Amino acid sequence: MDVLALYRQAGAYHEGHFLLASGRHSPKFLQSTTVLQYPHLTGKIAAAMAQKLTDAGVEASLLIGPAMGGVVLAYEVARHFGGDDVRAIFAEKDGQGGMKIREAFTVAPGEPFIAVEDVLTTGGSVLKAVRAAEAAGGKCAAIACIVDRRAVDGPLQGYPLVSLTRLVFDTYPPDEVPDWLAAIPLQEI
Repeated sequence: MDVLALYRQAGAYHEGHFLLASGRHSPKFLQSTTVLQYPHLTGKIAAAMAQKLTDAGVEASLLIGPAMGGVVLAYEVARHFGGDDVRAIFAEKDGQGGMKIREAFTVAPGEPFIAVEDVLTTGGSVLKAVRAAEAAGGKCAAIACIVDRRAVDGPLQGYPLVSLTRLVFDTYPPDEVPDWLAAIPLQEI
């Protein structure tokens, strides 16, 4: 699957000067919400992600995504991943810099789960969702994402990582933005 082509098709691949959620600056940005608003594209992405997880031997009865961006993705991947016993939930901000799981959702002690995210730049959001599910008693079987943007390949803080593609775009901390990028008007994401 050519993920970048799907993003371009949906008008979700942008070039300019962007302030990412991680606080870093980048000349390129992938707007997953633009892609995920189209059920036919979301279905393709979710089916491919579910297949990669299956091919990697990942087993889980629960998928979790960080709100809001991971809600639709967790649901769709769960729909393609397993049978009637697979559930999809989300973690939301707890007001203290972390995430929590609503009381209406249950995680059984030791229940294997997969945390899903659209684009990983640092992994901060998805790791907060992982910690929330672990605090509720779950055991992370894997992290899955559409695009891995991290500069370093491999697991994410010891958790197995499955991604549909790896696209490394340059990112810069705020105090190291090159002059050519600083000359372009900043767009906050």
